[in-house]
Amino acid sequence: MVTPDPAAPAPAAPDSAAPVPAPADPAADPAGAAAALRASVDAGLAPEAREWLAAALADATAGTPGPSAGLLAWEAHFAAARRRCGAGAADAVRVLILHAARADEQVATRVYDRGDAAERRAVLRALPHLALGPGAVPLVEDALRTNDTRLVAAALGPYAAAHLGDHAWRQAVLKCLFTGVPADEIAGLAERAAGDGELARMLTDYARERTAAGRAVPADLDRILSLTRKEV
Repeated sequence: MVTPDPAAPAPAAPDSAAPVPAPADPAADPAGAAAALRASVDAGLAPEAREWLAAALADATAGTPGPSAGLLAWEAHFAAARRRCGAGAADAVRVLILHAARADEQVATRVYDRGDAAERRAVLRALPHLALGPGAVPLVEDALRTNDTRLVAAALGPYAAAHLGDHAWRQAVLKCLFTGVPADEIAGLAERAAGDGELARMLTDYARERTAAGRAVPADLDRILSLTRKEV
């Protein structure tokens, strides 16, 4: 097995992470979603970065031991993704590595807990690709407690749509309005908001508070409120 060199320089890349392309419900077909994501990532990588990614995914699949005790090779590659593939592809590369490693809830939690903000965002985006149960919900809840809008947006993907409890999900919708995260970032918004009278009440109260304080009501609020009036 050829193990990538984490110290090698990365190809030049933009400083912002690109969205992770994926089907609406990757958990329904994890293998197909991973294949589509891999093809999308490969198309944008330089040849040396594609070679590095292929070796990194092989290490993840094989569970190759890492450079130090208790560390697998893929965990080092996960941390090195930005250096090797560039910031624009790092999220998607990390999602692919976690999928190839067949990360369970315990592993996802460990990687999230010790990661920086970018690595945590990648773990959140990987959750629907890992076909996990509700045990990873605490990661979503942790991200929603932050003021990092990138983490909030990543937390509200298909995994949260499927597993986040009603009260926490409603609070998350309001947090998006508070912080300016676009409603389009909330996976499953139309389905979960439909017929939700409690969410409608919370949105109406929030709009009244903003108006009474002489502050603008977020543009997305009326759109979300209209969704609550649709029948389930």
